[in-house]
Amino acid sequence: MNELKTANTTEQVPVVRKKIGKTTYIVKLHFSKTSRQTLNDKIMRLVKSDIEKMQK
Repeated sequence: MNELKTANTTEQVPVVRKKIGKTTYIVKLHFSKTSRQTLNDKIMRLVKSDIEKMQK
């Protein structure tokens, strides 16, 4: 993991690197500390939404 330095703290920030062709994408992940929805909840909501779109 990489370190993100802010004004008063140093936090560990998860980073994903993905190379597509000659381009490398670096994505820093952010997770809300106040979120009430789990990752599983979010994925299920997205899947259900896609299924509803396909049925129309």
